Amino acid sequence: MKLVRVGDKLIDRDKIVRRIDEILEMRSNGQSQIDVAKYLEVDRTFISRLESLGEVVKGGKIALVGFPIGNRAELERVAFEEGVEFTYLLTEEERLDLVAQTDGATLVNNLLELISTLKNYDTIIFLASNFRSQFAESIIGKQVLTIEIGKSPITEDVEVDAEEIRTLIREIRRKEEKL
Repeated sequence: MKLVRVGDKLIDRDKIVRRIDEILEMRSNGQSQIDVAKYLEVDRTFISRLESLGEVVKGGKIALVGFPIGNRAELERVAFEEGVEFTYLLTEEERLDLVAQTDGATLVNNLLELISTLKNYDTIIFLASNFRSQFAESIIGKQVLTIEIGKSPITEDVEVDAEEIRTLIREIRRKEEKL
């Protein structure tokens, strides 16, 4: 227990941290500020200000998905630096291993789970062949920004310009800020 004296008050710092964790947990699980405020008996404006205090990225959630990517680590680094919330990039070898080492039913389930996950994102940047890009747009049904990295079938890793991806992510963020 970490106690802090403020004037004539003795404050339990750990209690504050636990309460903040509880607020953020409830909010990240989809509960409204009003519901959390009522449940925890605090002002809704307190929750709003708390979120603003810790806000790193404003705007919609972005996902980056692509295969076969030769410079996967570089793109993952750029995505992390730019605040992309979900990244799923595979090399050609990883893609082939995934298919070879997974039975059909599990592969379909994994694919459906990935699609379900992607539906939670406002913008999906999709790096793939022309053929797969068309499928992504029709299946996901959200704002899918496709970057065609080659004609289907692509059988080797493709190097994607990381700075082009960084610029695209920043443009998405700028567009969201104007809305």
